[in-house]
Amino acid sequence: MSLQAKLEKKDLSRINQAPATYDATKEISAEFAKLLTELHREFTPRQQKLVETRRSVLERSLRGDKPDYLLATEAVTGNWKIELPAYILDQRNQMTGPADDAELVVKMLNSGAPGVMIDLEDSMANTWEHLELGFSNSLDALHGTLTYYDFKRDRRVPIISSKSVAMIRVRGLHLNQNGVFAGEMMSASVFDVARIAYGVDRKRLKHNLTFYIPKTESADEACFWRDLFQAVEKRLGWERGYIKCFALVESHPFAFQMEEFLYNLREHILGLNLGRWDYMASLINFNLTDADWVLPDRNTIPTDVPFFQNLRELLVEICHKRGALAIGGMTALYPSRVDPELNDRALKVLEADKHNEAAVGMDGAWTGHPDQNQIAVDQFPVPNQIGFRKPDVDRYPNLRPIPKGVGKRSLSGTRAAVRTVIRYRNGVLNGKGASLLDGYMEDLATDRIYRLMIAQRMEHADDVVINDDDGTPVRHSTELITRLFDEELERLLEESPSDQQETLREARRLSEEMIILGQFDPV
Repeated sequence: MSLQAKLEKKDLSRINQAPATYDATKEISAEFAKLLTELHREFTPRQQKLVETRRSVLERSLRGDKPDYLLATEAVTGNWKIELPAYILDQRNQMTGPADDAELVVKMLNSGAPGVMIDLEDSMANTWEHLELGFSNSLDALHGTLTYYDFKRDRRVPIISSKSVAMIRVRGLHLNQNGVFAGEMMSASVFDVARIAYGVDRKRLKHNLTFYIPKTESADEACFWRDLFQAVEKRLGWERGYIKCFALVESHPFAFQMEEFLYNLREHILGLNLGRWDYMASLINFNLTDADWVLPDRNTIPTDVPFFQNLRELLVEICHKRGALAIGGMTALYPSRVDPELNDRALKVLEADKHNEAAVGMDGAWTGHPDQNQIAVDQFPVPNQIGFRKPDVDRYPNLRPIPKGVGKRSLSGTRAAVRTVIRYRNGVLNGKGASLLDGYMEDLATDRIYRLMIAQRMEHADDVVINDDDGTPVRHSTELITRLFDEELERLLEESPSDQQETLREARRLSEEMIILGQFDPV
């Protein structure tokens, strides 16, 4: 299949679909229908154009025209600043988890974490039922009324009032929502922002309505979000700038345009977050045709590898120059309350990782488990480090330093990737957008990394040496990958209960198909 055909192929089965019985005239109020219709008409065509631009940028990169810095404009040379509201000044740890899990959302908000990112995107299965539950939980969390039932203690647990800032990550521009209006595909971003904004009662919010923007790929996309937020504010009678946001740096092209993005969204944005696992996936994707970028096994890549560290330092410089917060990424190794050895290792990894992020000047980072909160917070010396700017930082560093001399490339690493993508996709088919696998919390970002790592090892099978445990080179042909999928599926079938057999087989089929067809969008 040609490169263009791969880029254009769409799998409609992974588009969120409202039930066939859904009737917007009955399911939503006339007032909300009017708001949603107006936003859809104005912004979905813009979203579709931005998605086409993304495809073009990726295609050019795969043909050798790589992403690069923009020519300097007022965004870089001008004297402008972002004014941060008081409620957001301490974000030393932002805990994150799926919006459809009420128990986890309540535990995150009760953990003492300065920030809590409630996720409608990567860590949640993108199906209608889970989305609807996610909306309901998100709104109840923002209003402080969400509860869950603790069966061990036989009591209902509420949210304890605290200073934790609750933020909602909506779905990105790459995703669509079908079935709300008959025969029309809608931007998932538009749908999510409208549902949350319309559903909140401002009198019950502790702070400004605050979103997390995922999967951005250009500074131009900031104009989409700016105009969407301001259209919502105007239609709901809110003052301009009431809606605030963070944005994740999760794509390679965006890394070159961070200051321009902040400038375009400066009335709303509070900071940038290095979403490093999706960023690693994007880095592979935009360099998929380059044999020098065949990465080592994922868990042998140090978190301070230069392609991360250079970006960390640049993100801090740009954010602090403009008065915005710089937030670090997620540590994937999870603590365990039943495995002391794993727990000790996970917390040591966490401490070292967050210490590194604090040392380069970041203001906070992400975690996903309440036991990680205090260790993460302790690594950051003060509520924020906005005054920190490294004197010798390069404003235009190399964001594609070749990853030489780190990690190892092995057949066992490929096998582990195959096993993980099957298990992850099986979790999605069973309604879980994130799964704890072998001590690592794997969500869509890590699934993408593994699928792309397998793809690049196949793409460069004749150029890059990958050895088995005995040191013998093993050519990563399509046939080898198929055999690994077959073998790992059989092992998983033997290890799994009968009610998982059907979805495991489907997960195996989907995962290999996505790799072969070059479907690497985060879906």
